[in-house]
Amino acid sequence: MKIKIDYDLCMGDGHCSEVCPEVFAYDDKKTEARVILDEIPPHLEYCVRKAIEECYTDAIIVVE
Repeated sequence: MKIKIDYDLCMGDGHCSEVCPEVFAYDDKKTEARVILDEIPPHLEYCVRKAIEECYTDAIIVVE
């Protein structure tokens, strides 16, 4: 699984990095989250899907 963030949709609240800190990091200076893993390992897919589900603006996109 690979994911990306659509920064046109991201509202920068950092919620995804709270839900799944192993995959998302929050940049205070840019007030946006970023994906810190190129490939999501199977044991982290659950927390990524939870972050996707809880993203208010649907800014987290599964690439594959």
